[in-house]
Amino acid sequence: MSTDETVEVINVVLTKNYKQIFDEVVKEAGKVIVGQESVVEQIIIAILCDGNALLEGYPGLAKTLTVRTLAQLMDLKFSRIQNTPDLMPSDITGTYIIEETSGKRQFKFQPGPIFANVVLADEINRATPKTQSALLEAMQEKQVTVGTNTFKLDLPFFVLATQNPIEQEGTYPLPEAQADRFLLKISVVYPTYEQELQIVDRFTAEARDQKLKVMLNKNHLLTLQGLTRQVPIANDIKQRAVKIVLATRANKEIIQYGASPRASIGLILAAKARALIQGRNHVSNDDMNVLAYPVLRHRIILNFEAERKGMSKDDAIKQILDKVK
Repeated sequence: MSTDETVEVINVVLTKNYKQIFDEVVKEAGKVIVGQESVVEQIIIAILCDGNALLEGYPGLAKTLTVRTLAQLMDLKFSRIQNTPDLMPSDITGTYIIEETSGKRQFKFQPGPIFANVVLADEINRATPKTQSALLEAMQEKQVTVGTNTFKLDLPFFVLATQNPIEQEGTYPLPEAQADRFLLKISVVYPTYEQELQIVDRFTAEARDQKLKVMLNKNHLLTLQGLTRQVPIANDIKQRAVKIVLATRANKEIIQYGASPRASIGLILAAKARALIQGRNHVSNDDMNVLAYPVLRHRIILNFEAERKGMSKDDAIKQILDKVK
């Protein structure tokens, strides 16, 4: 067997092992969360890509519970920010307080909830634009500036934000520039009849805490983030990813504003992460077809004509995927 063939065999064995790890993570999460396997998979994809995710769904669909459970399974420090219209940027980043020691007063920095590995920004569209922008530096630069001092955040670091599509009163929609910082916009849907029966049985029976097993740790995740970028992708699939994003800018019949090059990068990275999760050492067209929706749905703006016809962003993305083969 040649050296290249040996490397190929090793790669296949390794990727199969990763599939087993992620299958165990999803199975363990299933002790707390009923259904929502695709949501769990997409959150894991965002984490492997060192990206942030926006979860959108109606109230009561376990968005917060899902994020908290995954943080627990990966042994990551978790914090939650409940966004409200009166929330200030300093409530997120932290502030200086006066501390008296040995008769002397001095300023001491009190870290805010942003200093964690997984930060859940609950109902982000209820916070003011000023407060929403406080998350921008943390999401992009992995650091926080308070006054004249800059503080590095502990890695890995992810912001997972939630919003409810039906709440319009007292909300501040995310500006396009900030929405673009999220790698994925994950749509959380209602459970099926069988799943809802299971939810009812589980949460109306005798209350008991589920003991979850830690499946991964920080070092594992940082290693997996590096491995995600090493997953091979064929030139024709890479070219198709770029063509899909370019099509969002060219299709003026239904799309007013298309996606930026950040979408091309995100689509390819997310496809690599999905291949790793599924135990493959290559990216497939199916990865592109599945992930085009969460990567693009918050990066395109439909024109008036498309909205008048009742077309959704997912409908527009499906049209593009059907054309770009």
